[in-house]
Amino acid sequence: MKNFLLAILLTAISSLLLQLFLPWWIIAVAAFAVAYFIKQNSLLAFLSGFVAVLLLWVVYAYLLSAANENILVVKVAELMKALTKGSTTTLYLLTGLIGGLVSGFAALTGSLAARLK
Repeated sequence: MKNFLLAILLTAISSLLLQLFLPWWIIAVAAFAVAYFIKQNSLLAFLSGFVAVLLLWVVYAYLLSAANENILVVKVAELMKALTKGSTTTLYLLTGLIGGLVSGFAALTGSLAARLK
C-alpha cells in the first residue's frame, strides 16, 4: 500500500512538472519511469498511473476553467454533445480518462519491463 501511494504521488508530481515544459504525452514517460523503479504488481502499477493522471488532469482542467469562469468548457461540452450531453462534468471526466489510460498503460509497461531484468 505504501508503494502504491508513493507511486501515485511521484507520477502526479513528475507528470505535472514535466508537462509544464514538454508535450502532454510526457505523462507516459513519467508513469513508465515511476513504475519501473517502484516495484508493484501489474494491476497496482496500472492503477497508480491511471489514478495519478486522472486526478491530476481533472483538477488541473477544472482550475484552468474556473480561472475564466468556465466560458470555454461550456462551449466545448456543447460542441461534443454526442459524448458529453452538454455536461461540463462529463467533459472533465473524459479528459481525465484519456490521460489516465495513457498513463496507466505506460505504468503497466514500466512494471512489466522491470521484471525483465
